[in-house]
Amino acid sequence: MAGERVLSKHHTLSVLVENQPGVLSRVSGLFSRRGFNIESLAVGPTEREDRSRITIRVDCTQTSIDQVIKQLYKLINVLKVNELDSEDAIERELLLIKVTAAPDRRAELVSLADVFGARVVDVGSAAMTFEIVEHPTKLVAFEELLRPYGIKETVRTGRVAIRRSSTDSHRRARMRVIA
Repeated sequence: MAGERVLSKHHTLSVLVENQPGVLSRVSGLFSRRGFNIESLAVGPTEREDRSRITIRVDCTQTSIDQVIKQLYKLINVLKVNELDSEDAIERELLLIKVTAAPDRRAELVSLADVFGARVVDVGSAAMTFEIVEHPTKLVAFEELLRPYGIKETVRTGRVAIRRSSTDSHRRARMRVIA
């Protein structure tokens, strides 16, 4: 309909690819050619050494993501593409965060970290570094909690996701497998 507002939303794609040079460049290039900003990108090996999994998070319309999925399948090294719905997937991200930590504040910081399941990975004379692996929204909450103490540096991996084992087959995302 003319004048109808097209809604963008976050989409998470899990792309199984052959572990070959240049595959990541071709996959990410497909998004950049369409003018999409990739919000999160993570790549790693799978249970098979000849395969890698690329997890991509992008904000666009459903029509656009459907077109991207079709184009991904045209890339020679792409084996399978899953669009993961947040209710059907487990999503995690790693955050390393270095915080100003005078000796008299360290116990307080460690107590806060314990609430979130974070752990201390480094302690210096004036700073502590924490590591936490959690859903991205919890990482944001942890970071905000530490902000008043003085954040010196943060590093986050890209989001990774896997379909829940409990997901019913009729709710599975569109998927096509190429041997």
